[in-house]
Amino acid sequence: MNFRYVTGGFGLALAAWGGWLLLQQPEPWRIAVWLGGTVVVHDGFVAPLVIAVAALVAALGSRLRGVPRAALIVAGSLTVIALPPLLRPGGVANPTVLPLDYLRNWLVVLAVIALLTAAHTATRAVRRRAARRD
Repeated sequence: MNFRYVTGGFGLALAAWGGWLLLQQPEPWRIAVWLGGTVVVHDGFVAPLVIAVAALVAALGSRLRGVPRAALIVAGSLTVIALPPLLRPGGVANPTVLPLDYLRNWLVVLAVIALLTAAHTATRAVRRRAARRD
């Protein structure tokens, strides 16, 4: 029980320090709006999307366990990480800031994840059929 109080006190101290640092900024309301926006995007878009995918996976039954679920998690995490460069507005003043074709690279990585997952699932199915024949 004491560990919980120490951990909670540490969390409160960190939150207070973060609030103090926020107030030291020249325009703290801009950061507060950005943080509020992340909560709205998470609760209004990301969480319902994850719930919908989880419901779809559950509806498909036990065929999507292990590697396919892990592939969905990796693809979703990669997408969240890739969103800022994917959604950047137009060109940038400094061409060295985002010099790569992020959309193409993101699609290539998603395709690799899908192909590896499909290959693993197919290999597993072939092995299962071969084991049933024996």
